[in-house]
This record gives sequence, C-alpha cells and structure tokens, in this order.
Amino acid sequence: MASIVSRIRHSPPPKTQSAITESPWCRRLLIGIAVAFLIMFLFFPLIAVFYESLKQGIALYLSTFTDPDAIAAIQLTLIVAAIVVPLNTIFGIAVAWAITKFSFRGKSLLATVLDLPFAVSPVIAGLIFILVFSTTHGWFAPVLNETGIKVIFALPGIALATLFITLPFVARELIPIMQAQGKDEEYAALTLGAGGFRTFWRVTLPNVKWGLFYGIILCNARAMGEFGAVAVVSGNIKGLTSTMPLYIETLYMEYKTVPAFALASILTALALVTLIGKNFIEWRAARDSAS
Repeated sequence: MASIVSRIRHSPPPKTQSAITESPWCRRLLIGIAVAFLIMFLFFPLIAVFYESLKQGIALYLSTFTDPDAIAAIQLTLIVAAIVVPLNTIFGIAVAWAITKFSFRGKSLLATVLDLPFAVSPVIAGLIFILVFSTTHGWFAPVLNETGIKVIFALPGIALATLFITLPFVARELIPIMQAQGKDEEYAALTLGAGGFRTFWRVTLPNVKWGLFYGIILCNARAMGEFGAVAVVSGNIKGLTSTMPLYIETLYMEYKTVPAFALASILTALALVTLIGKNFIEWRAARDSAS
C-alpha cells in the first residue's frame, strides 16, 4: 500500500488542455481571418479613396477645393459641427452628472431614452423633424409662417437633425467613468467646504477629462459625417443646404469622381484622426491611472 501511495504522489499530473486555451492552429486561423477582414473591408477602401482622389494629379485634386459649391459645403459642415458639438458637450456632462450622482424618479427612463438616437434610423429622425417643423403641414407651421422662421431646408433643421443623431456620444462616454469613480471624492470636497461648482471644476471634471475628450471627438466625427437625417431635412440644395456628405453624393451621381473622392478624403482623414485621437486618449488615461 505504501508503494502505491508513493507512486501516486510522484506521478506527473495528467495532461489536460485548458478550456480557455486554443490550439496554435486555431489561434492562427482566427488571427488570419481577422487580418483578412480588416484588409478587405477597411484598408483597401481607405487606400481606394485616396488613390481615386489623386490618380489624375494633385492639381485636379486641389482644384476641387476652389469650387464655390464645395467651399459652401465645407463651411456648412463646419458651422453645423461648431453648433452641435458644444451643445452636446454641455448636455452630455449634465446628463452624465445627473444619472451617476443623483437618485430621482425616472432615472432609468432617462438612461434608456438617451440611447434612442442609436435605435432610430437617421432617415426616420429627419422625417420626425419635418413632421414637427414643416411650414406646410408641421405641428408648428402657423407659428413658423407667422414669424418667418425657416427650419426645414435651412441651417436650423440641419443642426437639429445632427444634434439628435449625435446626442448620446458624450454622455455615453462619461457615464461609465463617473460610475466607476463613485461619489467619495465629491463628498470629501463638499465636506472640506467646496461648493458644487468648485467641486465640479476641481474634482469631477479632471477625473473624466479623457473620456470627455473622446466623446467630443466621436461627436464631432459623426456630426461632420452624418448623411441620412441631414439629407431629409436639408433638401440638398447646392451652395445652400448641401453638407460635405451630401455634396459628395451629388458629385458622384454626376460622374465627377475625382472631386467626389477629393472631398471624401477629408472625411476619411477625419476618421483616421479620430482613431489616432482615441488611441492617444486611451494611452493617456491608462498612464494617468497607473501613476
């Protein structure tokens, strides 16, 4: 019996494969599929945009940006972004602060409604604004006709539609960060005599600054690239209500491929800058948390 026990003690453990460890061939297969997917559906389209915009020379590429309609589209896109991003930043901070720092009736409903722009099609959102603000059959048509205010097929309608589509981005970046940090630091600041406004600027905002920057970057990228809702409420009038995505479609439908891809390269570069900014913010956030 003692010899049997000794052999059991000194015998090597049975070789069992971990349930979470894949075999080498499986890992290579998964990595290969992921890389092939990225090359086919991400890198090739990006390269195609810049190739098509530059294939007939840099002079023709630059001439696109002297077109008055292209300049108007770029200016309108920047104006809309300049209106929407600050408003969504203020709204996102306020909503994130309310959801994470206070308890009130309807809190879960507010958190659910915040995701509504993600669930509703942008085209449907544009139709909703036409239903409300149209001067012919809209809900506020009598008031708009009496005051002479034009919302649909004008800058206010484009800004409202873009504001609705980009509403959740800043808030959704801040809410998990504020929830993870809790309320202890704010309570400590209030106990030491700091007011609510000073607590926000000195404690809360520095703790969420990287998440806030990331939300602003995503909001700006989506505001400048929005197509569906803006196409419905703007009318896509050249030189007046045509944003960059709409004017790109117009140029492409007119078989002006080089100007279309030239403008598309700006939005593509914006997407690349967004990714670089995302990685930088994640790196800085990890560095700050480690220190």
